[in-house]
Amino acid sequence: MITDCHIHIQPWRQLRPDALALMRQSDQKRQAVLADAGAPAVDLAALMDDPAAFLAYLDRSGVERAVLINYTSELLGFTAEVNDFVARYCAADPQRLIPCGSVPPRGEPEAVRRGLDHLLHLGIRMIKIHPPHQNLHANDYLRGVEGLRIIYATAEREGLPVMVHTGTSVFPGARNRFGHPLDCDDVAVDFPRLKLLLAHGGRPLWMDEAFFLVRRHPNVYLDISGIPPRGLLDAFPRLEEIADKTLFGSDWPGPGVPDIGMNLRQIQALPLAQKAQQAILSGTADRVLGRP
Repeated sequence: MITDCHIHIQPWRQLRPDALALMRQSDQKRQAVLADAGAPAVDLAALMDDPAAFLAYLDRSGVERAVLINYTSELLGFTAEVNDFVARYCAADPQRLIPCGSVPPRGEPEAVRRGLDHLLHLGIRMIKIHPPHQNLHANDYLRGVEGLRIIYATAEREGLPVMVHTGTSVFPGARNRFGHPLDCDDVAVDFPRLKLLLAHGGRPLWMDEAFFLVRRHPNVYLDISGIPPRGLLDAFPRLEEIADKTLFGSDWPGPGVPDIGMNLRQIQALPLAQKAQQAILSGTADRVLGRP
């Protein structure tokens, strides 16, 4: 009953040329790793347009459910149409595919409200904020970005988790100063009933800060996607203490993540107690995301 809380099934046709070039370069490296491991090749282009093919890939990987991360970003080229894309895609199997979408947080308040109403109408079940790709701090509602406050307040009211990218990004034009996890301290204080996921745990610079926030706030959770599994316990040596607030995620097919199944098996090989493994791979996700 494993849930991968962070997979990027997105409409790559919207990507800006520089971002698309990076993803294609990453895909070439990914295919080489799979070939060296004797694993079957995976046609990303086909999976992006074929939910049945993707579900078959999840079966081979040993994953029951997946959260498909989509968000608006002028930096990458993603428009609000990503929300309709992910809603249509996940409609193929709502039990296994969980749609994550977003609205531009710097939009006019009324536009943000309309965008959120549309997300709710589509059945979006998680909202993504990506500060380095959206050029804002996660707590910029304290500095006049009213749209961000509306997003958090609506998600809190509707029971939707919000995932915030913490840590760095290698995409051209990303502004990494916006990725510091401590910005989320204000969010957790001001919206105490909001389920707040720290994507990537602040890697590679701010893991201690992310660990502090997860321990401090009852409503803050750790998403370990994008952290090389073999280095996970170096990044979070006390991970078992927060296993019941930690969610497995792969960040596939992001740079450096060749295969979901390989990523999962490396996590399962870590010297963690069975109870902690179960919480990270399924239990926490079931509590945070629920089941339809």
